Amino acid sequence: MRKLTHEEIAKKRLSAAEIVSIERFPVTVLLDNIRSLYNVGSIFRSADGARVGELILTGYTPAPPRREIEKTALGATSTVPWRYCTDPMEAVAGLKKSGVRICAVEHTDRSRPFHTLEARDLPVCLVIGNEITGIRPGLVAAADVAVEIPMYGMKQSLNAAVAFGIVAFHCAAIAAGARPRGQ
Repeated sequence: MRKLTHEEIAKKRLSAAEIVSIERFPVTVLLDNIRSLYNVGSIFRSADGARVGELILTGYTPAPPRREIEKTALGATSTVPWRYCTDPMEAVAGLKKSGVRICAVEHTDRSRPFHTLEARDLPVCLVIGNEITGIRPGLVAAADVAVEIPMYGMKQSLNAAVAFGIVAFHCAAIAAGARPRGQ
């Protein structure tokens, strides 16, 4: 075994031209009042890697262009479709009308482990909440399902960007199914 060079890894990745024309996975992400610009940038980068369909920034979540977002996004703000919506409930209503299931990534009285999400749960919108207070109660109530990441240590939760990455890549793997790479 040997580590691949940057050039070898780059040959396996989609080009900028391909990424804008390829079908994206049926995963939307709604960020509810994320306060850290670095978390937003990290979420953009992970959203690119998981080829999510759209990123919706709501409330006081900061939006590009911002130097701090770009520092962690590493260009993903130009490869991930995104929009800003002041009212997350308005975005959720539109998604539900389009047949998208709303999934709160949050501890609730009915949360289930994230790895129980299946193909029948797609298309899905993952709602990621504020780093301290989580998802607003109204958004939790509007969700069709809630998932959480089982925690085995003392801490009860992960950083918002880390939690997003775990659940998003699980959903991307479901969506990819048996699809050949790049299709």
